[in-house]
Amino acid sequence: QVQLVESGGGLVQAGGSLRLSCAASRTIDTISAFSISAMGWYRQAPGKQRELVATITTGRPTNYADSVKGRFTISRDNTKNTVFLQMNSLKPDDTAVYYCDALYGGIHYWGKGTLVTVSS
Repeated sequence: QVQLVESGGGLVQAGGSLRLSCAASRTIDTISAFSISAMGWYRQAPGKQRELVATITTGRPTNYADSVKGRFTISRDNTKNTVFLQMNSLKPDDTAVYYCDALYGGIHYWGKGTLVTVSS
């Protein structure tokens, strides 16, 4: 199994920036070196369904929701199984709980989420 821990959320004014991080670790043993094929970020605003924000997959181009293209950048450190989401020019509509996702062994794993609040 894989454990995901997000960090970096918080309160920011519109137009500001935040950087989210998500670190993956394997819970079944102490071996730290393992390969996750795909990681990504999703978000869920109050009263709305969870939606894709961005994904990064080994050997494929990064993928972004239209609403964040040009403002958000996803990246990863494969040596540490960590994925980042740099969020610039934030808007109140970006307010949501952001969840990290990792695909490992054909199974999707989720973090507990980190809250991002953008004030107008």
